[in-house]
Amino acid sequence: MHVEGSWRTTPATVRVMSVLGEAYFVGGCVRNAVLGEPVSDIDIATPLRPEEVVARMEAAELKVVPTGIEHGTVTVVADSVPYEVTTFRRDVETDGRRATIAFADDIAEDAARRDFTMNALYARADGEVVDPLGGLEDARARRVIFVGDAETRIREDYLRILRFFRFRAWYGRGEADETALAACTKLANGLDGLSAERVTAEFCKLLAAPDPTPVLEEMVGAGVLKRVLPDAQLDLIAPLIRAEDGRAPRWQRRMLALSGRRSRLRLAKRDAQGLILAEAALARPETPAVRARRYGSDIARDLCLMEAAILGRKPSRKVEAEIARGAAASFPLKAADLMPPFSPGPELGVEMERLRTLWHASDLKHNKAALLRQRREPGQRRGA
Repeated sequence: MHVEGSWRTTPATVRVMSVLGEAYFVGGCVRNAVLGEPVSDIDIATPLRPEEVVARMEAAELKVVPTGIEHGTVTVVADSVPYEVTTFRRDVETDGRRATIAFADDIAEDAARRDFTMNALYARADGEVVDPLGGLEDARARRVIFVGDAETRIREDYLRILRFFRFRAWYGRGEADETALAACTKLANGLDGLSAERVTAEFCKLLAAPDPTPVLEEMVGAGVLKRVLPDAQLDLIAPLIRAEDGRAPRWQRRMLALSGRRSRLRLAKRDAQGLILAEAALARPETPAVRARRYGSDIARDLCLMEAAILGRKPSRKVEAEIARGAAASFPLKAADLMPPFSPGPELGVEMERLRTLWHASDLKHNKAALLRQRREPGQRRGA
């Protein structure tokens, strides 16, 4: 079998492979090409030692960055496209979190250390697939199967439990492999020893899958989800996916639907604050336009879709137009519009905020004149 695609035949890709000589496309780019999925990152494996890779690239006047040279990986940049080039490796020692590696000469050794058979696919520069472990059949059937013994692979790095479910969510079809699922269930407590950053990154990728619902249910059954998101509730996930109706997935939206305690996760400050804001805003009745103005388009859309999921219906067809209207709206007043009679100071700020609240209550429809008609005089008490 040969894999096709423009990713393989661009001048930059052809040049990098030509400079390397003996080299193979590997992992996600080959897997996705086999599955007919989009290819983004291009990884390359080679028996060349990293120092030789660097020397060849520099001789060819290609930029090379020693991103992980001690582990055999360098990044080659050609026509502004990054290519990760990694020397064949084998694991010497593992501790459940990271591996001590040695360089290898044989593609079979390199394949044997990979996590799933569908990720142990290689392709030559001309696209011919090299399949050391029989992963091509698994990939075509969309079976996520551990390389070798599932428990051994997991004990090498417990993050592979979450990777198993992520790959199931993105690429799997049908029932989960019983041996793999049993191993994940048995070793789920190994997740507790991983860093919050690694767990968070993997789980967020899982939630961004088109429909993670079946896999989240598998994770509950395996005792895995509670290790990541204690007290998570799945009730709203399927209704939310229906409400999304083909809209671009956002892991933040799915996280909001799951609820649960996020203490096991280490989210970026912006994402953590956004989720807290969205949880509070969900309890407030506001229009899509007002939400877009107050919280931004993404959170406004998340809230509208969450409400639709809670109510068991599709969102209004006008939602996107209203979100766009709110995102583009600007508060019609400036402080100078109230001076005089107001002078700079706290009282002016209070009045500006009161008029902003009235503007929100009008669904952002009051113009400057309408708001000025409702302006109070300095010292005027509420209700006067």
